[in-house]
Amino acid sequence: MLGLTCIDVDGTLVGSSNEVLPQVWAAAERVVAAGMHLCLSTGRPAFGRALGYAERLDPHGWHIFQNGASIVNVGSGESLSEGLPHDRLLELVATSRRLGRILEVYTDKEYAVDSTDQRAVDHAALLGVPYVQRDPLSLSGQVVRAQWVIPIDEQAALMAEPHPGLSLHPAGSPAMQGTMFVSVTREGVSKGSAIHAVAARYGLSADQVMMVGDGENDVSALQVVGYPVAMGNAEPAAVAASRYRVGHVDAAGLAEALELAMTLP
Repeated sequence: MLGLTCIDVDGTLVGSSNEVLPQVWAAAERVVAAGMHLCLSTGRPAFGRALGYAERLDPHGWHIFQNGASIVNVGSGESLSEGLPHDRLLELVATSRRLGRILEVYTDKEYAVDSTDQRAVDHAALLGVPYVQRDPLSLSGQVVRAQWVIPIDEQAALMAEPHPGLSLHPAGSPAMQGTMFVSVTREGVSKGSAIHAVAARYGLSADQVMMVGDGENDVSALQVVGYPVAMGNAEPAAVAASRYRVGHVDAAGLAEALELAMTLP
């Protein structure tokens, strides 16, 4: 049995219903009871629905949020998070205001968005928090990530724009089809870098870890672990980075991956 399995949220833990299937929770409970650590590894922040998922998977463990920018022990509150450079943040906010493009700005515990676009409102509901219009520069505490929320057909153009000193992590959600979420973190920060940090906290190396994901933002994690698993609904880049393939998220493919983790050395 593996000691640690990392789990993406959108397209892996939750599907088109934005809910976790009962058979997935049952499989998670079985592997935890057997002694395996489960670590959420998501682009979502450490509040709202994602925090609830993390607490149910492991209420005393380490979890990866915000594409690796936010690494939090949900039991103790300890954080290993890395901040977004302030000058880069100011540039992102200026670009957002100039173009009228939705930009969300996050700390470990809260976020701000000043757009009233319906996508911003719908994303708050997806996150499981009330929509509140707020100046992105008004947050207190360390800003760890920004995120562009755009129509999916604008992804290629945005990814081609210069973001010096930053890394971009695009991802979609089955619950908001037609929308792309492009996380912006400090350069070099990713789910992959975060997995190394979490594995070390458990006395493991990354080659002793399973990662289950479906999106382009999971590739950095799939590439560093010893047991990379792609969902049946995974994007081609995630499939190419994986060794194993399981069922579709809406057919409880994650439960299949967790059972596989129980059989591996």
